[in-house]
Amino acid sequence: MKIAANELADAVMSELAAYSEEALNRLEESFKKIAAEAAKRLRQSSPKRTGGYAKSWTKNVTRSEHGVTARAYNRKFYNLTHLLELGHAKAGGGRVAGTPHIEPVQEWAGDKALAASAAAFEKEG
Repeated sequence: MKIAANELADAVMSELAAYSEEALNRLEESFKKIAAEAAKRLRQSSPKRTGGYAKSWTKNVTRSEHGVTARAYNRKFYNLTHLLELGHAKAGGGRVAGTPHIEPVQEWAGDKALAASAAAFEKEG
């Protein structure tokens, strides 16, 4: 493929844009899987008194011009997450012990996302 000297910058930018788009597509697919698995793990490891808190975990994957963002979150009981994770004071005195269920999933998802990011930007062939 021959490129004239005055078209070199456009050709390089075109190739970089194609590479970036391909890598972001791979990254988005990986993040969708990781976020879904994280929400599933949170549902399994959450404290279950009535079951509503555990069932409310969901995921969201967003793509922008700057990259891909994935998160697993509790859509109904978001205000209880830190209380159940870390524990809290009781009204009559004393404390309720926390049930660490978010931090282990967060660490797992972070490791998987880092590996997926590295894999997405490796050029095949």
